[in-house]
Amino acid sequence: MGFQGVYYNSIDAKGRASVPARFRELLNGDDALVVTQDRGGIVAYPVAEWAKFMQNFAALPYDEFREALYFATVTPATHCSFDKQGRIQIPQSLRENCQLDTDGERDVVIVGADRSIQIWNKAKYATMLAEAEQRLAQARSRRLELGL
Repeated sequence: MGFQGVYYNSIDAKGRASVPARFRELLNGDDALVVTQDRGGIVAYPVAEWAKFMQNFAALPYDEFREALYFATVTPATHCSFDKQGRIQIPQSLRENCQLDTDGERDVVIVGADRSIQIWNKAKYATMLAEAEQRLAQARSRRLELGL
């Protein structure tokens, strides 16, 4: 089982976010994550998962997709170590791009996404969740097929 759950938190004045203890336990002693941006939020990967992605990325043909993925995902990626309180320092450029501490708003939602951890602006997460629930309501029969 991978990362699962939704946690409400905040980013402190120094740009640090506390990673839930349950998620840190799943890292099996790893003391860092690789953080980057995706879909307007931050996604944090265990170092081993990021290494797998980079192997797959290196095998891609040199085309527009690879170039876009490079600039949007690989370039902003940063290795972030945990401090003694279980926090990671999120680079200012990522915080700004993902609107995580703009206008004094530092509330975030930390979401388990199986092999990664997502960090979202609280308002953006609420909007995304409402949109997802609306799509699920329209596809109720598919959900019932899964036993939900």
